[in-house]
Amino acid sequence: MHELGIVSYVIDQLEEIMKQNDLTELESVTLEFGEVSGIEPEYLADCWKWYAKKTPLIEHARFLYQTVPAITWCNACKKTYPTLQYGKTCPYCGSGETWLQQGNEMNIKEIVAG
Repeated sequence: MHELGIVSYVIDQLEEIMKQNDLTELESVTLEFGEVSGIEPEYLADCWKWYAKKTPLIEHARFLYQTVPAITWCNACKKTYPTLQYGKTCPYCGSGETWLQQGNEMNIKEIVAG
């Protein structure tokens, strides 16, 4: 379960951001992650709740997330397509000369200070 490590990393980043900006309270934190990143939203939310009980910084902050759709680029025909629907083979030209353009990332999208 790498979600616990992700939440720990995010909290470390939040602490640094808050320190740099002289913030003392968070209202909400929004993460975005790709639909093929391997992150399980339910596990991530559970880990956030667990950490919130132990971490005054996020104790009252709402945890929000958004999923970034996985999109694959085909080098052969120069088109994009939904990765989950078609996998690694381009539905337009049948090429396997493809790469994941988006959908594997994890970012802190928004921090709202209280």
